[in-house]
Amino acid sequence: MINEGMIFLASYGYYGGAIGDTLNRLANMGFFAYVLPFLLIFTLVFGILSSMKIFRENRGVDAVISLVVGLLALQFDMVPVFFSQVFPRMGVALAAILVILILAGFFVDVKKAWIMYIFLLIGVIAAIAVLVSTAGNVGFYSSYWIYNYIPEIAVVVGIIVIILIVTNVVKPKSDATYELGPWRVDGK
Repeated sequence: MINEGMIFLASYGYYGGAIGDTLNRLANMGFFAYVLPFLLIFTLVFGILSSMKIFRENRGVDAVISLVVGLLALQFDMVPVFFSQVFPRMGVALAAILVILILAGFFVDVKKAWIMYIFLLIGVIAAIAVLVSTAGNVGFYSSYWIYNYIPEIAVVVGIIVIILIVTNVVKPKSDATYELGPWRVDGK
């Protein structure tokens, strides 16, 4: 006998809902593993070929070559596995860099050139960390070498940074402004 005052609620996971279900269906169909990597590779190859103008203005040849390269890249699971490892790590690294940029915006003058170089260094370190971590997870064993020689790598990077700082300090100041990425920076 069913109690008429009882209400049964549908059980849904805490995360996702309808959007999560849609994304899961797309993942099950191979959208993230094959369609998006293909589109990315096709677009990059097509953009490079179009800008280099190797085949003059014949965009049909550029499109065919881009199509072939995009499809051949997905022939084995190396590209989907790599993309499934690298892009989530890149998202975490970008979030960390964003937090650093927001906090630095409160406390330092971001119009100084040396601040932009520090942000560039942080971005390069994050990119290297993402690539090394991804390389270890997809079976490239160069990350083992990097983990063994991390003190030596740190010393070399430190020496390079010191050389860049010293050469930048002894360089005469100019009144010119220049652009560093999307920022316009004073030469002072």
